[in-house]
Amino acid sequence: MNIHINKTTIQTSHVTGLYNDSSTITHLSKYLSNNITLPFIIFCIGTDRCIGDALGPLTGSILKKTNPFVYIYGTLENPIHALNIDIKLKEARKKHPKSLIIAIDASLGNKDDIGSIIIRKKPLYPGKGVGKVLPPIGDISIVGIVEDADCDITSNIYNIRLHFIMSMAKTIAAIINKWLNIDSFDNPF
Repeated sequence: MNIHINKTTIQTSHVTGLYNDSSTITHLSKYLSNNITLPFIIFCIGTDRCIGDALGPLTGSILKKTNPFVYIYGTLENPIHALNIDIKLKEARKKHPKSLIIAIDASLGNKDDIGSIIIRKKPLYPGKGVGKVLPPIGDISIVGIVEDADCDITSNIYNIRLHFIMSMAKTIAAIINKWLNIDSFDNPF
């Protein structure tokens, strides 16, 4: 079942909105309210060594600043990436065995979907777009479509504008902050 509200599409299994549409924050935060139970942790995946893959750590850093009492893994200072993801996931599960995991990561998609933020009631598969086989992460996943999956990703992922990734990170943080009823760190609009 699809429900269209402005440029936001809501389904029972997922919701999608554009990072620069003012209605996205409200609609996606409502989806989180209806689909997340306590306790939870936030697991932000990516690396600060590649702008296109920095969405997770940027979002994690913003959330850590605005939500000091929420368990957030993966920031610019301490990113979670392909080399440490297994260890960090085991640590998080050991520390928070009954917590729902909200996973956040950048993703590749269709050219027309670049700029979309998608929240799903299923795990995400980090590294899949660049041919890596990593464990699925999360009970709820939040992905930002940062580039076309059909492009030459090895060169294009390094040419994505930081402003675009930062704007998406601020929007994702604002969605989570609205869900948690916390004032946003910075209004992305």
